Amino acid sequence: QVQLVESGGGLAHPGGSLTLSCAASGSIFSIVAMGWYLQALGKELELVAVDVSGGNTEYSESAKGRFTISRDNDKNTVYLQMNSLKPEDTAVYYCNAHIDESGWGHAVVYWGQGTQVTVPS
Repeated sequence: QVQLVESGGGLAHPGGSLTLSCAASGSIFSIVAMGWYLQALGKELELVAVDVSGGNTEYSESAKGRFTISRDNDKNTVYLQMNSLKPEDTAVYYCNAHIDESGWGHAVVYWGQGTQVTVPS
């Protein structure tokens, strides 16, 4: 089993910054990918950014140029640096990880508990 623990959410003014972090612990052989999703009130879950082992990153159109995803492989931690925040960034942000627990090449998907980001208008 793997646990994902998120931190760093909260309240930010428009134009401000927040950094989210998500640490994975437990039975980890390798991490295939880690990323962030958001779910705004009444809306569906959507991808914010993902970092795939090997250096590939992908961002939503809304996140491009404002958010940066990074990973510390030694700490099994992924970060999301969010700059130039807007009211429409208000949502619960979930950490997502694809983890190979055994080394057999089968990745299991895990989710964090979610952290609220609020940017008032």
